[in-house]
Order: sequence, then structure tokens, then C-alpha cells
Amino acid sequence: MSASPSSLKARLEPFRQAFATATLSDISAAVADVFADDAEVHLCHPFGSMVGPQALVESAYKPLIEAIPDLERRDMIVMAGTSLEGRSMVGMMGNYFGTFHAPFLHIPPTGRLVHMRYHEFFLLEDDKVVEMQAIWDIPELIMQARAWPMAPQLGALLMTPAPMSGDGLTVEGDGKAAMDAVIAMLTDMCRHPAEGGPEVMRLEEHWHERFNWYGPAGIGTCRGVSGFRNVHQIPFLRGMPDRKLDAMGDLMSHWIGEGEYVCETGWPNMRLTLSGDGWMGVAPSGKEVLLRSLDFWRMEGDVIRENWVLVDLLDFYRQVGVDVFARMRELTGHTLVGERL
Repeated sequence: MSASPSSLKARLEPFRQAFATATLSDISAAVADVFADDAEVHLCHPFGSMVGPQALVESAYKPLIEAIPDLERRDMIVMAGTSLEGRSMVGMMGNYFGTFHAPFLHIPPTGRLVHMRYHEFFLLEDDKVVEMQAIWDIPELIMQARAWPMAPQLGALLMTPAPMSGDGLTVEGDGKAAMDAVIAMLTDMCRHPAEGGPEVMRLEEHWHERFNWYGPAGIGTCRGVSGFRNVHQIPFLRGMPDRKLDAMGDLMSHWIGEGEYVCETGWPNMRLTLSGDGWMGVAPSGKEVLLRSLDFWRMEGDVIRENWVLVDLLDFYRQVGVDVFARMRELTGHTLVGERL
């Protein structure tokens, strides 16, 4: 029998509470309690995949707390349910928040308050997390340090807000209608360009006229159909018009709907070829790339009002042969000794 959404959220509560005034000891204890010993952990680049709670703490949380000693975790959406494959899942979106005192992944500290969005998904079995998939918006942190070495983003840079409805932490209810609406939108969106021009996507029918699309740093945030198309969709499709979504070969997504919310995660869930005129300043190479995208949607009536999107852009750059961190160190004058020829 599937666990209820409320019981799944309750199981992750010690994990959430440990970050309220984050200390390494509290986080270590909470992760050890909630995660299975052999849990698979998949984190964004440059962390990669690992096994077990201790590896997660040592590889990711310890350096984050060393860099931001007064770290706070501010959840803005917490939702749970059973995926279409029958798996119990919890999805969370929010901001890590605190004073950037020491380098993190060679990102120079600012000495000031910073924020870094996260989308984190947890698959549970027998009351334990057996798999975690997470993207942290590390480019957002690099930009606040004024060290972003890649092309300027087209959209706005801002600390991503919580849902306008104010109910992101109290989500409940049957989410089938919301999920059906989001899947219908994605189905229509994938009809372009193979089946016709932008009109085949029926964007105005699926999206609220004032919808907000909160994209990852590197792409940015935009508003309305015009903003979405100009900031993200047109550049994205010009560079990778052959996009393919989940349930194709080795691609797989997990979906849950709860109340007016839907979330989806895939590791990876998109297959594309970098062609056309390239993307985000990267020249077309004809190289196939696999993208990881972890998303949340909020419905308002029968249309989408808000969409939070994180793509592992640093992994995209890695796949096409661009070392963003090396370029960042060169830009900031912090190239490691011995790296220069």
C-alpha cells in the first residue's frame, strides 16, 4: 500500500528541521536517520553521484557549511505522493541562504548574504530515502560573486520567490487534474517544430497571461508567453530543435501531483543535439547531450500560473567540453598553481 503524502512529508521533517539553524552535526545526524545506508545520491555537477548518507555529507553539505557557516534552508514548496510507477516521492524547492564567508567550489566569497536555489527529490522505500536527485543553482552563486565566465543570461536574476498563493508548504489534495494539464501542455509543446509553427503549442491556452517562469541562472526568469519565448524557448529550440523528453530509451522521469501542484524529475530526462546556432553562447558542435531538469508547476484554475525550472547547466557545459570552473578561476585570477601552460 502506498504511503500517504502527509506521512512521506513527516518522514523528511527531521531533514528539514536540521537545516533551520544548520550545523554539520545536526545535518549528519538527520541524514543518517532519514537515508538508507546504501541510498543512491545524484547531485548536480560537479558533485556527481555517490552512495550513502556519509558521502552526501562529506562531499556536499560539509563544504557548503564551511563556506556559509550561518546557512539556512528556506523551503518554499514541499509536496509528496506516489509516482506513475508506484514509487513514493517527496519534492522540495527553496533557497539556501546565508553569509558567504569562505570559497565554495573555488567560487570567491563575497562576505555578504547570498542565496542558492535548490530542487531536491527523494524516493522512499520502507520509511527510508533510497534515492535522492538534486540540482543546486550553483551558477546563481557564481553570479552573485561576480564571477560568471559564460554568456550573460537573457532573463532576470533574482532570488526566486515562493508561490504567489502562499500555500507551498501546505500543499494537499488530489493532483490528477493538475498533472493532466501539465502533461497536455508538454505534449503540445513538443509538437513544435516538427508539426508546425509556434501556434501548434497552444501556449496561450495552457499558460496564464501573466505566468512567471523561474529559470536557472544562466537562462534567467521571465514573464508571460512573450518573455518565455524570447528568454528561453526560441534560443533553446534554435540550438537544439530535436529535443526528446522522457520515456524514450534510457530517459525516465518521475511525476507526482498534489493539489494545484505538479513536480517532475529525471536523471536525465531530455536528449538533444547541439546544432542550429548553438545555445547560451556555446557554438554548435553536432554533439548529443542529455539534460537533467527538475521542475515544479502551480496551476491557477485550468492554466499554469508559475513554473520553477532547474536544469543542470554546469553538466551541459561539461558534456560539450567547457570547464566553467576553470574559466571562472581564470576570470577571477584564482587559477590554480600549475594549471597554466
